[in-house]
Amino acid sequence: MTYAHYPHLLAPLDLGFTQLRNRTIMGSMHTGLEDRFYNYPKLAAYFRERARGGAGLIVTGGISPNRRGWLLPFGGTMNSLGDVWNHRKVTSAVHEEGGKIVMQILHSGRYGYQPFVVSASAKKSPISMFKPKALSEAGIESTIKDYIRCARLAQKAGYDGVEIMGSEGYLLNQFLCARTNLRQDRWGGSIENRMRLAVEIVRRVRAAVGKNFIIMYRHSILDLVEGGNSWEEVVTVAQALELAGVTILNTGIGWHEARVPTIVTSVPRAAFASVAGRLKRAVSIPVVASNRINMPDQAEAIIASGDADMVSMARPFLADPEFVNKAASGRADEINTCIACNQACLDHTFANKRASCLVNPRAAFETELKYIKTVKAKRVAVVGAGPAGLSAATVAAECGHDVTLFDSSDKVGGQFNIAMQIPGKEEFAETMRYFKRRLEITGVTVKLGHRVSRAELLAQNFDEIIVATGIAPRTPRISGVDHPKVLSYLDVLQHKKVVGKRVAIVGAGGIGFDVAEYLLHDPRTPLPVPLTAWFAEWGVDPQAQQNGGLIAPATPHPFRQIYLLQRKETKVGAGLGKTSGWVHRATLQRNGVEMLAGVEYQRIDDQGLHITLNGQSRLLEVDNVILCAGQESLTELMPEQAAPENQTSGPRFHKIGGAALASELDAKRAIREGAELAASL
Repeated sequence: MTYAHYPHLLAPLDLGFTQLRNRTIMGSMHTGLEDRFYNYPKLAAYFRERARGGAGLIVTGGISPNRRGWLLPFGGTMNSLGDVWNHRKVTSAVHEEGGKIVMQILHSGRYGYQPFVVSASAKKSPISMFKPKALSEAGIESTIKDYIRCARLAQKAGYDGVEIMGSEGYLLNQFLCARTNLRQDRWGGSIENRMRLAVEIVRRVRAAVGKNFIIMYRHSILDLVEGGNSWEEVVTVAQALELAGVTILNTGIGWHEARVPTIVTSVPRAAFASVAGRLKRAVSIPVVASNRINMPDQAEAIIASGDADMVSMARPFLADPEFVNKAASGRADEINTCIACNQACLDHTFANKRASCLVNPRAAFETELKYIKTVKAKRVAVVGAGPAGLSAATVAAECGHDVTLFDSSDKVGGQFNIAMQIPGKEEFAETMRYFKRRLEITGVTVKLGHRVSRAELLAQNFDEIIVATGIAPRTPRISGVDHPKVLSYLDVLQHKKVVGKRVAIVGAGGIGFDVAEYLLHDPRTPLPVPLTAWFAEWGVDPQAQQNGGLIAPATPHPFRQIYLLQRKETKVGAGLGKTSGWVHRATLQRNGVEMLAGVEYQRIDDQGLHITLNGQSRLLEVDNVILCAGQESLTELMPEQAAPENQTSGPRFHKIGGAALASELDAKRAIREGAELAASL
C-alpha cells in the first residue's frame, strides 16, 4: 500500500510479532485521571478518541510499580490483580478503535513528592522536599520483582506492551548517572555497574512476559545536567538494553531539574531529532525521536531522513486527537497544533490538577465537554475575534447554530496576533491558522473592520450575544505618565512605535516579560532563532562530547538595556507558569535585565523614571517607559442586568475571556470559557 500524504510517517511498522499501523506514537502524558479508579471511564474515553484519530501506538501516563515509586501520594499503581479491571476499560477502548497501547512503568525515585522516596543514593533532588533513602541490595531486588509483577499485570489487563521509563531523571536514570549514583557496590561506579538495574529489569521482564509483548524503553540520550552520561555511555546502555530484550528504544531529553529548556515553545521544532539519529545508527531495533515535534511534515522529514523509525508526540495528541487522520486525508491545515505553552498540561500536572490543553479544552474532559448537534438552531452573535470569541464562534457553529462573528480589526486573532511576535512564541501563529480554517469549515459568517454597536446587534434579532471584546491596557497613576517617552505595550507590539536603547518596563506579569524578550531581540535578526544559535545560547552540545551534553553558553549581546519593574514585593515572575516561567526568567537574567520588585513609582520626566526602592530614591535614565501594568475589560456592549438569568426578553448577553476578567490575559481560560458557553447554548 502507498500513502499519498506523508508516506514514511503513515507506513506500518512490522515488529515481527505484531504490526503498528503507522509510525506515530502518542507519548506518555500524565493527566491525573490515572490516579483514581473512578476516573478510568474518563481515561478510557480520552484514549478512545486518540485511537479513533489514528495514533499508531499510545503510551499511558506513568504508572508506578510500587508505593515507593509514587510521584504523588496515592498515585496510579499497578501492583495487584485488583488494578487490572480498571485498566481493561482503557485497553478495550483503544482496541475497539483498532489501536495499540502500552502502559508506562514509572518509578519516580528521588523525584517523588511523598515521604517514602528511594534512589540509588541518599542525595536529595532540587524539585522534591523529601530526601531519598538509598536502596539496599534487598531493596533493589524487591524493586526488580515489582517491575516484573507490574509488567505481567499490564499484560493481563490487555496492554500490548509496557514502556519502562528510564529518562527525565527518574529512578532508572538516577542509577545510570554518576550525578546521583554514588554507590560503591555492584550497582555503582562504572557504567556497566550503573546500568545493571535497567538492564536486569528489562531482561527479567522479557523472560516473564514472553517474546510477543512490546517492551519500549525510554532512554535518556542527552541528560543536560552536570554528572550526566557521555555519548559513549549512552550508546553502551542502549546496546545492552537491546540485547536484554527491548523492542523499541524511545528517546528522552533532559532531566526535570535541568536548566536547559527541552519542550517549551521557544525550543526549535525537532531540536533533538539528530541526536536520535545518532542512536539509531548504533542499534538495530526501532528508535523513536521525541521533543517539540508537532506537525506531520516535520515528523515525515525525520523518518524520511533516517533519523528515526517512529516519532513520539505527546502534547500534539492532547491538542488534536484527529492528528493522524487529518494528516492521512491531506487536511494538515485543519490540525489544532500544540503550541508547547505547557499551561494546561504540564503546569496542571505539577499543580496536582487534571491535565488538559490550552487550545483544546476537551482534552481529558471528553465525557464532560461535548459538542452535540442542536435540534433547535439559534442565531448567535459573537463580538470579538480573539481566542475567546474564536472558540465560542466555532464551537457554536459546530453544534449547529447560525453564528456571526464581529471584530473591529481587519483580521482575527486579537491578542494572539501580538503574542506570536515575541521571540520563541512563533507557534501561536499556528493557532490562528487553525481557527481561520475552523471558521471556514463550520460556516461562521465573519464581519471584520467594523465596531458593532449594541443597537445594531439588537436590530438583527440574535438569540444569543457573546461579548468577547477583550481588554484595553490600564494606565497607572504615575506623575508624568503622559510624557512623550511613555508607551503602552500595544504601542510597541501592535503600532511599532520607535523604542530607544534604554527602557523601563512598568509591570512584570506575562506581558511585561514578553515585551522584555521582544525588546532584547535585534530586529535585524530573523525569527525563529536557528537551531545552532539556540544550542549555543543554552550551552547544549548535541554531540554530547562532554558528560550530559553541556557546554559553556555563548556570551549574550542584548540589543537594549532593560529594567523590569513591579510594585509587588514577591519574586519577579512568580506568577508565570511553573514549567516555563523559569525559562523566561533565565533568558532575561542572562541578558542583563535588571528585575526589581517592591518599586514605588514617583514620576516620569525628561531625565527618565524616578522610583523609590527599599526606601532609597533612584533615577532610571531611560529613553522610554513602557506600560504593562494590567488591563481593563471592554464591556460597553453589555446591558444593565446582563446576567442571562436576569434577562426576561430579547437576546441573552454573555461575556467571556478578557471582557469577563481582565486581571491578566489568560488564553487558557478564554478558550475554555468560549467552548463551554457555546456547548451549553
